[in-house]
Amino acid sequence: MPWEMWGVWSLTICLLIVGIIGSVVPFLPGPLLIFAAGIIHTVLRPESGMSTWGFVILSLLLVLSYVLDFVSGAMGARWFGASRWGIAGVFIGGIVGMFFAPFGLILGPLIGGAAFELIFAKKRLHPAAKSAWGSLLGTGVGLVLRLIVAVAMVATFFLDALVW
Repeated sequence: MPWEMWGVWSLTICLLIVGIIGSVVPFLPGPLLIFAAGIIHTVLRPESGMSTWGFVILSLLLVLSYVLDFVSGAMGARWFGASRWGIAGVFIGGIVGMFFAPFGLILGPLIGGAAFELIFAKKRLHPAAKSAWGSLLGTGVGLVLRLIVAVAMVATFFLDALVW
């Protein structure tokens, strides 16, 4: 096996591992790194790269991972009785929280949901806190689902690049 191939595979595997870690650690765009690993590997080693269908599946999983990120907190809040205002607060808090990572990624949706429930939906503290707790639980479930999608992305890469 030529040395160049070892280098390409080493880079690819490092990106895949960091991508898996990044699917649960703030600041690391995990699924995007996994997608990049597929592209880089295919460009550097076309004979052992991915097919068009592999990239289509990888792209769909990438989009799914980001949809899960944005929707999970709002769905959890809704499950625990949040109003439309509370869900809007979760979304806005999530966007603002991205600028204050890593703690803002957790606290942003939580504070945004509670604040919007208290200020705009005119809810009392207990129902507002309950919907904010739902946002936190939804975000946790979303994190687990994102990890599952990241593992599916890695499996897609290996199945497509090595098997087909």
